[in-house]
Amino acid sequence: MNKKTLALVHAAVIAALYVVLTLLANSLGLANYAIQVRFSEALTILPFFTPAAIPGLFVGCILSNILTGCMPLDVLFGSIATLLGALGTYFLCGKAKAGAQTGLAKVLLAPLPPIIANTLIVPFVLAYVYRFEGSIPYFMLTVGAGEVISCGILGILLLKILQKYRRQLFPED
Repeated sequence: MNKKTLALVHAAVIAALYVVLTLLANSLGLANYAIQVRFSEALTILPFFTPAAIPGLFVGCILSNILTGCMPLDVLFGSIATLLGALGTYFLCGKAKAGAQTGLAKVLLAPLPPIIANTLIVPFVLAYVYRFEGSIPYFMLTVGAGEVISCGILGILLLKILQKYRRQLFPED
């Protein structure tokens, strides 16, 4: 399979996984509102392995936000937050070759860009688009906590598991 086709397949699979995991979290009441623990946000560490994850996460977030009934400005800004987080992870940690050993520092840095992007952007969506009761600092705290769980804890667990299969899953990306 050529590289462009493989990248397209990776992006499509990542987008589909993001949607399925968001719908699962949504069915449990965890995907929206002030406190969000989207299981799909664990996937935001995937740019650590492949740049194909960047469009996959962005498209997956757009589709997830539409399918869970988010308002148009939430679809836009929430997806931009995910895009910025994915780009940040790629540029901070994702340029290592498939066979390269990566240190603990890079593993721990990988979830920081999506945590920061969502913590800075989503609270304004909650306050000004949905007009939820609460302040921006409160929403930063609640969104940030959800992102630490989703990206930080679940994302790092996923990253550590995927590192064992890096060459098989992401050959020469």
